[in-house]
Amino acid sequence: MRLRHDAGVWEIFVPHVGPGDLYKFEIVGPDGSLLPLKADPCGFAAELRPSTASQVAGLPPLRGVPAGRAPANRRDAPIAIYEVHAGSWKRPDGRFPAGASWPPNCPPMRPRSASPTSSCCRSASTPSTAPGATSRWACTRPARASGRPRTSRCSSRPATRRASACCSTGCRRISRPTRTAWRSFDGTALYEYADPREGFHRDWNTLIYNFGRTEVQAFLASSALYWIERFGVDGLRVDAVASMLYRDYSRPAGEWVPNCFGGRENLEAIALMKRINEQIGGEQPAAFTVAEESTAFPQVSAPTYAGGLGFHFKWNMGWMNDTLRYIAEDPVHRRWHHDLMTFGLVYAFSENFVLPISHDEVVHGKGSMLGKMPGDEWQRFANLRAYYGFMWGHPGKKLLFMGQEFAQPWEWRHDESLPWELLDNPRHAGMQRLIGDLNRLYRQVPALHRLDCDTAGFEWLIGDDRDQSVYAWARFDGDGGVALVLCNFTPVPREAYRLPLPDGPAHWREALNTDSQHYGGSDVGNGGRVLAAEEVPAHGRARSLELTLPPLSTLVLLPA
Repeated sequence: MRLRHDAGVWEIFVPHVGPGDLYKFEIVGPDGSLLPLKADPCGFAAELRPSTASQVAGLPPLRGVPAGRAPANRRDAPIAIYEVHAGSWKRPDGRFPAGASWPPNCPPMRPRSASPTSSCCRSASTPSTAPGATSRWACTRPARASGRPRTSRCSSRPATRRASACCSTGCRRISRPTRTAWRSFDGTALYEYADPREGFHRDWNTLIYNFGRTEVQAFLASSALYWIERFGVDGLRVDAVASMLYRDYSRPAGEWVPNCFGGRENLEAIALMKRINEQIGGEQPAAFTVAEESTAFPQVSAPTYAGGLGFHFKWNMGWMNDTLRYIAEDPVHRRWHHDLMTFGLVYAFSENFVLPISHDEVVHGKGSMLGKMPGDEWQRFANLRAYYGFMWGHPGKKLLFMGQEFAQPWEWRHDESLPWELLDNPRHAGMQRLIGDLNRLYRQVPALHRLDCDTAGFEWLIGDDRDQSVYAWARFDGDGGVALVLCNFTPVPREAYRLPLPDGPAHWREALNTDSQHYGGSDVGNGGRVLAAEEVPAHGRARSLELTLPPLSTLVLLPA
């Protein structure tokens, strides 16, 4: 190869090379020693593990934004995310789906980078969702060139056709870029920080990119844009942002390097995230970026011109942890933990939040969502239905991991298909119907989504009824529309319960009841009758209405 000194790029011309040919780089280190063969960090295709070669492939074509598609990143949009691990969503004949056998009704919402593990990197890759892919440019795709080894896992053409059909129905695809470093690629710390106090990640046993290098920033920013431009990905979710933001993340005193001002913030990583979000916003303004950030770092979802990181949304990890702690308590003890469900509203509008019940909550011994619920079988299903109702009525965009929508009873297993046969059971089928109806209501009622990220969209009606574990609030759309949400987290039905009312409509109807028989509940509720406001004070308000509050349930009321 020859070095283009003006650009710092090495190049070579090899005659008779064609698509599908395998290759690696042979590099001589600075000390003159021959290094192990290296895969191409910018390769567009790679062999399927355990093989590690890169493969000649052309640049995928540019994909335009579908005509008439509204931006999926608006704060006032109804956003409900279904997180898919495509390899275990459905497995035809128990095998990993490949090519034409890819489940036709599974939208490929999470394309992944390929993982040709070679001696030049330290990979934390597993067959599940660990952040260890080593190729930033090769999509996992099952394709078999004539007479050549099978390469990456998911065929781009059928997958992309199905993804396009999915997008035409209003679905969007969000990819999670994964993290690794190409260890000592040329015999030096080329991609990674040289100092292990900066460049080694203790939690995941991986190296950390040198975010301060212009070339590394360009490499990562270009990769982010590439997935949107070339594979039609609609959004990017950045994993473990806190580990990038802080130089002392998961490090004891004395084992980290302060920034140039003596602080703990990683200024280079902050600059990279701003750069990526600005680049995507400028070139792909309809795309969506979301950060999994677990600390109180300010303005993660604020624009960069206002001093923020520029993400459109941030996962609300505090809300998730608090509410899961609450719902796992036996109902008789919930009065002592009442504030876990209300505390999230203290900061709910400080960021543009997504409420995430992701794959992280159903792996590594955490059990399934249904398994977290206390009580007998009926109570566990009722608790989960009430929790989902609480979640969909709460300010913030929604995210569920696959299998949670029909109450998978055991922890997710990456090497097994989801137990779709459970939908023959009325309780599991009812849970799936509930999620469908919650999504329809969320989309159709502006009060439930338009001001998700604005204090004007929420008002407590009952936040202090800890003895009965009842919560109630109003949601507003800013144009006069209103919805009421009422939760009872005990198995005791509340007859003639007084619900205080905000200013506005005098007549209400029950639009959704998680205890409905349609969802597998006991069918306690208010049916189709109109609930009329009365001049009876309740919880400090002049007007109220009387209703039946079912056990372990969430109600949504709309103006009649």
